[in-house]
Amino acid sequence: MQLVSGGELFDRIVEKGFYTEKDASTLIRQVLDAVYYLHRMGIVHRDLKPENLLYYSQDEESKIMISDFGLSKMEGKGDVMSTACGTPGYVAPEVLAQKPYSKAVDCWSIGVIAYILLCGYPPFYDENDSKLFEQILKAEYEFDSPYWDDISDSAKDFIRNLMEKDPNKRYTCEQAARHPWIAGDTALNKNIHESVSAQIRKNFAKSKWRQAFNATAVVRHMRKLHLGSSLDSSNVWHLPRSVVSFLLRRGSQESELSGDPGPPL
Repeated sequence: MQLVSGGELFDRIVEKGFYTEKDASTLIRQVLDAVYYLHRMGIVHRDLKPENLLYYSQDEESKIMISDFGLSKMEGKGDVMSTACGTPGYVAPEVLAQKPYSKAVDCWSIGVIAYILLCGYPPFYDENDSKLFEQILKAEYEFDSPYWDDISDSAKDFIRNLMEKDPNKRYTCEQAARHPWIAGDTALNKNIHESVSAQIRKNFAKSKWRQAFNATAVVRHMRKLHLGSSLDSSNVWHLPRSVVSFLLRRGSQESELSGDPGPPL
């Protein structure tokens, strides 16, 4: 365990007077290197987000450290991950779809982080979490004008390859590290600090973007209640209510399609 005293990533960006696409590329390169190491060790973080990226020290050239391994899991042979967990807005489509998933979920999250670092706002957002999750399931996001007008096509291509709906087509950390936006010189040096920092202040004071969830209890209750329409909320206190309702509704829809109410516990 190490003492990390440099503060959060967003705070450092907001405090800077000059911030470029190249700076974002350098930050993401550090994240890719760290997550690549975790994946080689068989560790899937499952909750990558800017709030879990901390600077080691106050030094201007301080390295980035990954924190909060509370939802991390070892990816063992024959051990299938299927628990819906993470932070709304950063989770991969296959997690919300309650499908077996792999370390590719971390790569999706890195894509979301890269998107935010270049514009200051999230690729998916809705006040209604159920609608938010539907956006993620469909991988529906845009590079909105004017916020993305001065961002390179290379950066957008990099993000598209990480935020690929199909995990089998999604970039791995190793592939992402070889992309020209990371390994080459396609990241622009134009100052985007004013726009990005303003959007960060506007969009990331909301607690919903910091709140992780673990849907194990929901899945259990869905089975126990045969994917019914109600849950005993006292037994799922650690879940946002919108997550409970979304998973229940989605489970009910899948049950109607399959005709299988699911096995009781």
